[in-house]
Amino acid sequence: MTTAGNERTPGTPTQMTCFDDIYDRPDPRSYFGALGPLEYQTPQHARSVFRGLLPLVGLPEASEASEVTEAPERPADGQDGEPQANVLDICCSYGINAALLNHHVTLDELYKRYTSPQVADLTTAELIESDREYYAARRRPDAVPVIGLDIAAQAVAYGRAVGLLDAGFAENLETAPPSPELYRATRGTRLITVTGGSSFLSARTFRPLLEGRRELPWVAAFVLRTGSYQDIADGLAALGMTTEKDTSRTYRQRCFTDSDEQRYAVAAVSALGDDPRGKETDGYFHTALHLTRPAAQAAARPLHALLRDR
Repeated sequence: MTTAGNERTPGTPTQMTCFDDIYDRPDPRSYFGALGPLEYQTPQHARSVFRGLLPLVGLPEASEASEVTEAPERPADGQDGEPQANVLDICCSYGINAALLNHHVTLDELYKRYTSPQVADLTTAELIESDREYYAARRRPDAVPVIGLDIAAQAVAYGRAVGLLDAGFAENLETAPPSPELYRATRGTRLITVTGGSSFLSARTFRPLLEGRRELPWVAAFVLRTGSYQDIADGLAALGMTTEKDTSRTYRQRCFTDSDEQRYAVAAVSALGDDPRGKETDGYFHTALHLTRPAAQAAARPLHALLRDR
């Protein structure tokens, strides 16, 4: 199992434990091995929310049909060169959100698969071949195209190789503009998803992909309560979009690695004006759902009504 790194001085609650060494491996075994014991669960919570949003943004109706189909090789462009309608997963890592969104699998099943003795001794090439068969056999008939964006090149390459990502880009839009290929692929994006990494993002990542769009996509982000989403919300507001936060509930992210990390989280949440009692005080990081939409759409159907009617 990959161990977590932490550069803080013991006893000083200053930051989260660092897991940088698991995010860009040739395959996701270390990722699942490290995060499983910590009960990392955000992608599983996000799955039902994202699937509920798909028909609202004009993507195929999300059904629970049991028919399975093999994942086809699809270009980023649709017929006649038109951009293909898709989901853009930012900080996509190994394509885990795409795995849950488009396949009859759960996050717990993925933890068991990637930490099992059956895959422990496989080479990465053998695991890729096995995973292609595994996901193809569980492909939903109403699967939607997913584009992945992450700075972790090896992780993105894995998601592409096993068929989870229809297109993948290892780019850092915080430091450079999008490549022409990424820009073109995201012209058809209807929904942008984020389940991790929002604390490392700003409006710089989103704006170049949205500026000039005639129809703006929705942005659904699960944001740790230890950080602020305001910079991203303000940047999207400049494009005529409204961000709403779901205040009706929060979602467990993972348990703390130690008491220092918990003290950091409780202090950070309190500093932002939220109440950590019953959440961070109970031993887990929590996230909150933020949904950004064109202002007129948000006004016509506020988030609380949208969630109630799902």
